[in-house]
Amino acid sequence: MKKYLLQIIVFVIIGTISLLMVLGLYLSRPSNQTVIMPKNFEDIVYEGTYASVLRAEDNKICALLMHGIRSNRSSMITRSIFLQKNGITSLLIDLQAHGETPGNEITFGIKESLDARNGLEYLQKKENCEKVIAIGQSLGGASALLGVGPIEVDALILESVYPTIVDAIKDRIEIRLGRIGRFLAPILYLQIPLRINASLDELKPIDALKKVYVPVFIISGTNDQHTKIDETKRLYEAANEKKRLWLVNGAEHEDLYSYDPIRYEANILDFIDKSL
Repeated sequence: MKKYLLQIIVFVIIGTISLLMVLGLYLSRPSNQTVIMPKNFEDIVYEGTYASVLRAEDNKICALLMHGIRSNRSSMITRSIFLQKNGITSLLIDLQAHGETPGNEITFGIKESLDARNGLEYLQKKENCEKVIAIGQSLGGASALLGVGPIEVDALILESVYPTIVDAIKDRIEIRLGRIGRFLAPILYLQIPLRINASLDELKPIDALKKVYVPVFIISGTNDQHTKIDETKRLYEAANEKKRLWLVNGAEHEDLYSYDPIRYEANILDFIDKSL
């Protein structure tokens, strides 16, 4: 009996490790697809980054919009239309290995930061924008901070951004396996340096945020289990004194604009008005 029990335990352990190895492959695999944008958006390619621009009447203020993981620029269309109605030109980009921008693997903000920089450069050089604000959702926010970043925008809005990749992995494993998942998380996050050629220390948006000296607006849902409320508060505490926090009551790890568009628009416009 003891022998069979031991065999079952070993089988479960091996099965769990194998599952986490497969999950590691899934998390970093590309998410490319054709992106169809509305007719009033102009599609462009700048330095290898695929994007779409929606112009307002002038370019005194422009916005760089960056989507979340396994998504693409089309997820930012509603934000872009809302901004245009308020006189703000926006550029929606596909981060590398997402949408139409090529890439061999998702790197959780490292290589994606090059697309964030390309987007900012396009707005400054091609659209002649006087001021640029970046809005980054989850991976998009990390891309504004990590790698070659932080990008030098005039204000930064971070939505549902993880403080460190270790926190992000622990949270996601816990969602799938319960509390025990947090103890198994190292099997997953220790794969990351081997897959993307970047250390875990390079995947800490909370550290990069300390190098940002422009106004920062941090937003997250109170019921978000992918980036928990205490992690969002840690991110806020790490930011410079020009900061604002909005915890969206009842929201999970989702599109916060769609969740509460009226309050989202009011908060974003107020932040832009006071920051720029």
